[in-house]
Amino acid sequence: MASESEPGARKIDVNTLLAIERNRVAYDRTMLAWIRTAISLITFGFSIYAVVQLQLRRGQEEDRVIGPREFGLTMVVIGLFSLVLGVWDNRNNMQDLRAMGADIRFSRAGIMAALIALLGILALILMIVRH
Repeated sequence: MASESEPGARKIDVNTLLAIERNRVAYDRTMLAWIRTAISLITFGFSIYAVVQLQLRRGQEEDRVIGPREFGLTMVVIGLFSLVLGVWDNRNNMQDLRAMGADIRFSRAGIMAALIALLGILALILMIVRH
């Protein structure tokens, strides 16, 4: 948003500012929904993998093309992919608001997404390495 001291600056009324803020908060809520989905997929996939590891220690190994381990890995990958989609979507939405002249601050939901992505990548690496 341009300040009033700049040449050609336009003043945005309070209703418009509140509408922009509502949109920003809605975009952050959508981002948090993406994060919740990613957390669910990552933890579900890792849980399946952990159960498979327990079964392997007990000697209960089944020979399948797509077993629980592969399914768990797939769930974690899909969770990470959904997180990437959510961040991309949020970034595009915030850029659209900025293009309208809004002064949008950095989203804290993005920090949370980065932390969950690190956790998901760590889980994926552990699942691949500990075969």
